[in-house]
Amino acid sequence: MRLPIYQIDAFTSAAFGGNPAAVVPLDTWLPDATLQAIAMENNLSETAFFVPPGPQDDGAWGLRWFTPAVEVDLCGHATLATAHLMMNILHPGTERVVFRTQKAGLLTVVREEGRLTLDFPARPPQTPDRVHDGLIAALGGPAPVAILAARDYLVVYDDAAAVRALTPDMAGLLGIDRFAVIVTAPGDEPGVDFVSRFFAPAKGVPEDPVTGSAHCTLIPYWAQRLNADRLSARQVSRRGGALTCRLDGDRVRIGGDAVLFLEGYIHI
Repeated sequence: MRLPIYQIDAFTSAAFGGNPAAVVPLDTWLPDATLQAIAMENNLSETAFFVPPGPQDDGAWGLRWFTPAVEVDLCGHATLATAHLMMNILHPGTERVVFRTQKAGLLTVVREEGRLTLDFPARPPQTPDRVHDGLIAALGGPAPVAILAARDYLVVYDDAAAVRALTPDMAGLLGIDRFAVIVTAPGDEPGVDFVSRFFAPAKGVPEDPVTGSAHCTLIPYWAQRLNADRLSARQVSRRGGALTCRLDGDRVRIGGDAVLFLEGYIHI
Protein backbone atom coordinates (compact mmCIF):
# COMPACT_ATOMS: atom_id res chain seq x y z
CA MET A 1 0.00 0.00 0.00
CA ARG A 2 1.28 3.47 -0.93
CA LEU A 3 -0.15 6.48 0.92
CA PRO A 4 0.63 10.17 0.34
CA ILE A 5 2.08 12.04 3.30
CA TYR A 6 2.75 15.72 3.90
CA GLN A 7 4.65 17.43 6.70
CA ILE A 8 3.43 20.93 7.45
CA ASP A 9 4.74 23.45 9.97
CA ALA A 10 1.72 25.03 11.71
CA PHE A 11 1.37 28.35 13.52
CA THR A 12 4.32 29.81 11.66
CA SER A 13 4.90 31.70 8.42
CA ALA A 14 8.33 30.16 7.81
CA ALA A 15 9.70 26.62 7.70
CA PHE A 16 11.47 25.28 10.79
CA GLY A 17 9.19 27.24 13.11
CA GLY A 18 5.84 26.44 14.68
CA ASN A 19 4.77 22.84 15.19
CA PRO A 20 5.34 20.19 12.52
CA ALA A 21 2.46 17.81 11.84
CA ALA A 22 2.24 14.90 9.43
CA VAL A 23 -0.96 14.76 7.39
CA VAL A 24 -2.06 11.56 5.62
CA PRO A 25 -5.09 11.64 3.27
CA LEU A 26 -6.98 8.33 3.15
CA ASP A 27 -9.80 6.97 1.00
CA THR A 28 -11.19 5.09 3.99
CA TRP A 29 -10.11 4.45 7.57
CA LEU A 30 -7.33 1.96 8.13
CA PRO A 31 -7.23 -0.21 11.28
CA ASP A 32 -6.46 1.77 14.42
CA ALA A 33 -3.27 -0.22 14.99
CA THR A 34 -2.02 0.82 11.53
CA LEU A 35 -2.81 4.48 12.16
CA GLN A 36 -0.99 4.35 15.49
CA ALA A 37 2.00 2.58 13.92
CA ILE A 38 2.28 5.27 11.23
CA ALA A 39 2.19 8.00 13.88
CA MET A 40 4.85 6.21 15.92
CA GLU A 41 7.04 5.86 12.83
CA ASN A 42 6.62 9.56 11.98
CA ASN A 43 7.71 10.45 15.54
CA LEU A 44 6.13 13.92 15.41
CA SER A 45 3.89 15.28 18.13
CA GLU A 46 0.86 14.58 15.92
CA THR A 47 -0.09 12.77 12.74
CA ALA A 48 -3.49 13.67 11.29
CA PHE A 49 -5.51 11.33 9.08
CA PHE A 50 -8.56 12.43 7.10
CA VAL A 51 -11.14 10.75 4.86
CA PRO A 52 -13.73 12.14 2.41
CA PRO A 53 -17.30 12.79 3.57
CA GLY A 54 -19.69 9.87 3.52
CA PRO A 55 -23.30 10.12 2.26
CA GLN A 56 -24.58 10.97 5.75
CA ASP A 57 -21.81 13.43 6.67
CA ASP A 58 -23.23 16.65 5.14
CA GLY A 59 -19.90 17.44 3.50
CA ALA A 60 -17.82 17.07 6.69
CA TRP A 61 -14.48 15.29 6.27
CA GLY A 62 -13.52 12.68 8.85
CA LEU A 63 -10.46 13.64 10.93
CA ARG A 64 -8.41 11.87 13.62
CA TRP A 65 -5.13 12.68 15.38
CA PHE A 66 -2.43 10.44 16.87
CA THR A 67 0.71 11.18 18.88
CA PRO A 68 3.47 8.53 18.74
CA ALA A 69 1.76 6.91 21.75
CA VAL A 70 -2.02 7.57 21.73
CA GLU A 71 -5.01 8.89 19.80
CA VAL A 72 -6.01 12.32 21.15
CA ASP A 73 -9.40 13.97 21.60
CA LEU A 74 -8.47 17.31 20.02
CA CYS A 75 -5.46 18.77 18.23
CA GLY A 76 -5.14 22.30 16.93
CA HIS A 77 -1.89 22.41 15.00
CA ALA A 78 -2.57 19.19 13.07
CA THR A 79 -6.08 20.46 12.22
CA LEU A 80 -4.55 23.70 10.95
CA ALA A 81 -2.00 21.66 8.95
CA THR A 82 -4.75 19.50 7.44
CA ALA A 83 -6.82 22.55 6.52
CA HIS A 84 -3.77 24.21 4.97
CA LEU A 85 -3.18 21.12 2.85
CA MET A 86 -6.80 20.96 1.71
CA MET A 87 -7.47 24.70 1.23
CA ASN A 88 -4.13 25.85 -0.20
CA ILE A 89 -2.58 22.80 -1.90
CA LEU A 90 -5.10 20.09 -2.82
CA HIS A 91 -8.08 22.43 -3.40
CA PRO A 92 -6.62 25.96 -3.63
CA GLY A 93 -9.07 28.77 -3.10
CA THR A 94 -11.33 26.82 -0.74
CA GLU A 95 -12.70 29.24 1.85
CA ARG A 96 -14.16 26.82 4.40
CA VAL A 97 -13.79 23.20 5.43
CA VAL A 98 -15.68 21.21 8.08
CA PHE A 99 -14.25 18.20 9.89
CA ARG A 100 -16.23 15.53 11.70
CA THR A 101 -14.29 14.16 14.68
CA GLN A 102 -15.04 11.28 16.99
CA LYS A 103 -14.24 13.10 20.23
CA ALA A 104 -14.65 16.84 19.57
CA GLY A 105 -17.68 17.01 17.25
CA LEU A 106 -17.72 19.24 14.19
CA LEU A 107 -14.75 21.57 13.73
CA THR A 108 -14.75 24.33 11.12
CA VAL A 109 -11.77 26.10 9.55
CA VAL A 110 -12.27 29.30 7.55
CA ARG A 111 -10.03 31.65 5.62
CA GLU A 112 -10.12 34.92 7.54
CA GLU A 113 -7.99 38.04 7.16
CA GLY A 114 -5.28 36.24 5.22
CA ARG A 115 -4.91 33.25 7.55
CA LEU A 116 -6.81 30.14 8.56
CA THR A 117 -8.93 30.24 11.70
CA LEU A 118 -10.03 27.20 13.71
CA ASP A 119 -13.45 27.10 15.42
CA PHE A 120 -12.91 24.93 18.53
CA PRO A 121 -14.80 24.31 21.78
CA ALA A 122 -13.87 26.48 24.75
CA ARG A 123 -12.64 24.57 27.81
CA PRO A 124 -12.62 27.11 30.65
CA PRO A 125 -10.39 26.10 33.57
CA GLN A 126 -11.74 25.58 37.07
CA THR A 127 -10.18 25.19 40.49
CA PRO A 128 -9.50 21.44 40.83
CA ASP A 129 -10.61 19.46 43.87
CA ARG A 130 -7.01 18.40 44.34
CA VAL A 131 -3.66 18.94 42.66
CA HIS A 132 -1.56 15.92 41.82
CA ASP A 133 1.23 15.36 44.32
CA GLY A 134 4.59 16.24 42.82
CA LEU A 135 3.24 18.46 40.00
CA ILE A 136 4.94 21.66 41.15
CA ALA A 137 8.16 19.87 42.11
CA ALA A 138 8.30 18.27 38.65
CA LEU A 139 7.83 21.62 36.94
CA GLY A 140 10.51 23.29 39.06
CA GLY A 141 10.88 27.05 38.99
CA PRO A 142 9.15 29.57 41.26
CA ALA A 143 5.84 29.02 43.01
CA PRO A 144 2.94 29.62 40.61
CA VAL A 145 0.24 32.19 41.33
CA ALA A 146 -2.59 29.76 40.41
CA ILE A 147 -3.23 26.14 39.50
CA LEU A 148 -6.42 25.49 37.54
CA ALA A 149 -7.59 22.59 35.38
CA ALA A 150 -9.78 21.51 32.48
CA ARG A 151 -8.57 18.59 30.37
CA ASP A 152 -5.06 19.76 31.28
CA TYR A 153 -3.58 21.45 34.31
CA LEU A 154 -3.18 25.20 33.81
CA VAL A 155 -0.31 26.53 35.94
CA VAL A 156 -0.06 30.33 35.99
CA TYR A 157 3.14 32.28 36.74
CA ASP A 158 3.84 35.95 37.38
CA ASP A 159 6.06 36.57 34.37
CA ALA A 160 7.02 35.14 31.01
CA ALA A 161 10.68 34.76 32.00
CA ALA A 162 9.68 32.13 34.56
CA VAL A 163 7.77 30.19 31.89
CA ARG A 164 10.70 30.31 29.48
CA ALA A 165 13.16 29.19 32.16
CA LEU A 166 11.29 26.05 33.25
CA THR A 167 13.18 22.76 32.76
CA PRO A 168 10.61 20.20 33.93
CA ASP A 169 11.45 16.75 35.19
CA MET A 170 9.61 14.76 32.51
CA ALA A 171 9.78 11.55 34.54
CA GLY A 172 8.05 13.41 37.36
CA LEU A 173 5.25 14.51 35.00
CA LEU A 174 4.56 11.00 33.70
CA GLY A 175 2.11 10.13 36.45
CA ILE A 176 -0.02 13.29 36.57
CA ASP A 177 -3.79 12.79 36.71
CA ARG A 178 -4.54 15.08 33.75
CA PHE A 179 -3.83 14.76 30.04
CA ALA A 180 -1.03 17.35 30.10
CA VAL A 181 0.30 20.50 31.78
CA ILE A 182 -0.01 24.02 30.37
CA VAL A 183 2.13 26.74 31.90
CA THR A 184 1.37 30.38 31.18
CA ALA A 185 2.13 34.00 32.10
CA PRO A 186 1.43 37.51 30.80
CA GLY A 187 3.26 38.43 27.60
CA ASP A 188 6.50 40.36 27.86
CA GLU A 189 6.84 41.78 24.35
CA PRO A 190 4.76 44.25 22.34
CA GLY A 191 1.62 42.78 20.84
CA VAL A 192 1.68 39.55 22.88
CA ASP A 193 -0.98 39.25 25.56
CA PHE A 194 0.14 35.92 27.03
CA VAL A 195 2.73 33.18 26.59
CA SER A 196 2.57 29.47 27.26
CA ARG A 197 4.31 26.09 27.08
CA PHE A 198 2.80 22.58 27.02
CA PHE A 199 4.10 19.29 28.44
CA ALA A 200 2.57 15.84 27.85
CA PRO A 201 5.31 13.21 28.33
CA ALA A 202 2.85 10.42 29.20
CA LYS A 203 1.20 10.93 25.80
CA GLY A 204 4.46 10.71 23.86
CA VAL A 205 5.01 14.49 23.66
CA PRO A 206 7.51 15.75 26.27
CA GLU A 207 7.12 19.36 25.08
CA ASP A 208 4.80 20.31 22.25
CA PRO A 209 6.12 23.24 20.19
CA VAL A 210 2.74 24.97 19.62
CA THR A 211 -0.53 23.56 20.96
CA GLY A 212 -3.86 24.69 19.54
CA SER A 213 -5.95 22.59 21.93
CA ALA A 214 -4.26 24.20 24.95
CA HIS A 215 -5.67 27.53 23.80
CA CYS A 216 -9.19 26.16 24.29
CA THR A 217 -8.35 26.65 27.98
CA LEU A 218 -5.90 29.56 27.72
CA ILE A 219 -8.25 31.83 25.77
CA PRO A 220 -11.16 31.75 28.28
CA TYR A 221 -8.71 32.26 31.17
CA TRP A 222 -6.92 35.24 29.66
CA ALA A 223 -10.08 36.75 28.14
CA GLN A 224 -11.59 36.93 31.62
CA ARG A 225 -8.39 38.09 33.31
CA LEU A 226 -7.64 40.80 30.73
CA ASN A 227 -11.29 41.66 30.03
CA ALA A 228 -10.74 41.24 26.29
CA ASP A 229 -12.22 38.83 23.79
CA ARG A 230 -9.46 39.28 21.18
CA LEU A 231 -5.93 38.30 22.18
CA SER A 232 -2.53 37.57 20.70
CA ALA A 233 -0.54 34.63 22.01
CA ARG A 234 2.92 33.15 21.68
CA GLN A 235 3.98 29.65 22.66
CA VAL A 236 7.57 30.03 23.84
CA SER A 237 8.96 26.58 23.10
CA ARG A 238 12.31 26.30 21.34
CA ARG A 239 10.60 26.45 17.91
CA GLY A 240 7.94 28.91 19.03
CA GLY A 241 4.71 29.90 17.35
CA ALA A 242 2.17 32.73 17.08
CA LEU A 243 -1.61 32.47 17.43
CA THR A 244 -4.45 34.95 17.13
CA CYS A 245 -7.19 34.22 19.65
CA ARG A 246 -10.83 35.14 20.08
CA LEU A 247 -13.41 34.09 22.64
CA ASP A 248 -16.87 33.63 21.11
CA GLY A 249 -19.28 32.36 23.75
CA ASP A 250 -18.61 28.67 24.30
CA ARG A 251 -16.25 28.54 21.31
CA VAL A 252 -12.75 29.84 20.66
CA ARG A 253 -11.30 31.02 17.33
CA ILE A 254 -7.63 30.24 16.88
CA GLY A 255 -5.84 31.69 13.86
CA GLY A 256 -2.44 30.95 12.39
CA ASP A 257 -0.31 30.42 9.34
CA ALA A 258 1.21 27.19 8.03
CA VAL A 259 3.96 26.16 5.62
CA LEU A 260 4.43 22.96 3.60
CA PHE A 261 7.81 21.41 4.39
CA LEU A 262 7.74 17.90 2.87
CA GLU A 263 5.62 15.66 0.67
CA GLY A 264 6.10 12.04 -0.29
CA TYR A 265 4.71 8.55 0.18
CA ILE A 266 4.40 5.93 2.89
CA HIS A 267 4.92 2.31 1.81
CA ILE A 268 3.32 -0.29 4.08
